[in-house]
Amino acid sequence: MSDPAHARADAFFLDTPDGTRFCMYHAPSGECRGALVYVHPFAEEMNRSRRMAALGARALAAQGVGVLLIDLHGCGDSAGDFGDATWDGWLRDIAAARAWIEQRLERTAGLWGLRVGALLAVLHAQRAPVAPERLLLWQPVTNGAGYLNGFLRLRLAGELLAGGSDSGGTEALREALAAGESLEIAGYTLNPQLAAGLDAADARALGPRCPIHWFEVTAAAGRPLPPAAVRVADTWRLQGSRVDVHPVQGPQFWTAPETVDCPALLALTLACLENRDA
Repeated sequence: MSDPAHARADAFFLDTPDGTRFCMYHAPSGECRGALVYVHPFAEEMNRSRRMAALGARALAAQGVGVLLIDLHGCGDSAGDFGDATWDGWLRDIAAARAWIEQRLERTAGLWGLRVGALLAVLHAQRAPVAPERLLLWQPVTNGAGYLNGFLRLRLAGELLAGGSDSGGTEALREALAAGESLEIAGYTLNPQLAAGLDAADARALGPRCPIHWFEVTAAAGRPLPPAAVRVADTWRLQGSRVDVHPVQGPQFWTAPETVDCPALLALTLACLENRDA
């Protein structure tokens, strides 16, 4: 196996109908055995996950899987401001990234998503004319409304720390978004269109038409999946999807204030890719 530390990576800007998007392409080492587009998490979770995404991309490329990491509209080094991003625009970015790597490697690509990125990957798989080759879902968010509530609570927590009140709670903030008002939350401007798209996103709507590997990071070995995750996985199976759920013990690196790694998650992901029929 090739050394992941020496895998080649190329940075470039991908032209899309909505603007340029910064991408990092990790070419497969040796014979190409697959292709993946990485879809990053939401807001600050993206920054806290950069190292794990880079480690994963290099390791996958060393196994012969080409990986394209894309910064979605308004994120990272891509054009535009986060406050101008929309949910549908992010889905178009994913489609453009997938088209690029499929043309480059001449094969159907899969999607590898983390947190809200996993939810976006699932929605792309549900809607795309041609299903992805597979989905790798790291700690997927399955209900956008619940995630949005959690993000809005960051605004309320900031107001309380500043000596204010909660200003009517999340319902008041939702009313402001519904009225077309953008909100400043934890250093990010959340516009109503992005909030509406996230709020309506529900992974249970239709089971993706491709094999799914679901990786759930737990604090302790042997801990069962959350009930909500079990319900989504069972719903997908009833709809005909092939879903393999992989609990793995490790830290929640996407929320950690300091950079931390989750080697067990990387190892298990690579093991699943080694067995193409798993």
